Amino acid sequence: MSQHPFYILDVFAETKYSGNQLGVVLDAADIPEEEMQRIARETNFAETTFVLSDDAREGGYDVRIFTPQVELPFAGHPTIGTAWLIRRELLDGSADEVTLNLKAGAIRVSFEADEAGVETSWLHQSAPTFGETFSAEQAAALLGLDVADIDDRFPVESLLMGIEFMFVPLRSMAALKRAAFSAERKAALGMPNLPAGQFLFCPETHSESNDLCARMFAAELGVPEDPATGSANACLGGYLLKHTCLDEGPVNVRVEQGYEIGRPSMLRVRAESDGGGMKIAVGGNVIMIARGELT
Repeated sequence: MSQHPFYILDVFAETKYSGNQLGVVLDAADIPEEEMQRIARETNFAETTFVLSDDAREGGYDVRIFTPQVELPFAGHPTIGTAWLIRRELLDGSADEVTLNLKAGAIRVSFEADEAGVETSWLHQSAPTFGETFSAEQAAALLGLDVADIDDRFPVESLLMGIEFMFVPLRSMAALKRAAFSAERKAALGMPNLPAGQFLFCPETHSESNDLCARMFAAELGVPEDPATGSANACLGGYLLKHTCLDEGPVNVRVEQGYEIGRPSMLRVRAESDGGGMKIAVGGNVIMIARGELT
């Protein structure tokens, strides 16, 4: 294999060494698929991406996303981080937005600076697919919780955006901290078609400036717990909007994630409805940690 530029980024990070780690390989068209999977297993980040060319094709950059175990058609923090890197390294930081051609389709990321010059990268998505609902008893049994821990004002529901997630609303931070995924408990439920990801959230937060606290388990995809999940938080925007979990009208919240595994992250979530359906955006900061090359 020839040499390829390689970068490590922290996505949805407020400071270095927080947020969700991402490996990005540029000029990767000549890397065989099985080698991409081995590289992703070597980095052992939640995801590693491969940008196939330095040049856009049909308005977007061809990108593949791998967890340590499987290739994904779409994932949030890899899309944001890879678009940010393409803008910085291939486009001299001058583009207002970057489009990635993923297996799930073309995904747009835009860039917005506040008055202090702090830049947020925004992933834009349409509505998630709403799926099956589950009982509070099933969710509690899966996650090792009591039924009373589940906030029964809102449904336990499956939502799909590239990856399928079971959304579990909880009443308290204490319940969020106690929760854990167990393959044995899942097998005991006799429901093999349960979503591969479990996204839990509650209204109590570590920081007063945030609105919700979340955790996400995806052990069956090689990610025991994810510090920041863009795709799940995009689904969360749709969930909050549909079920009016907060105020009526557009959703604009700050979601913290990753505290339980020492990778505090902050994700901004916007969602609104118009005549064409839902419009959802998930935003956060990206910080470069290291650069080098694969040999």
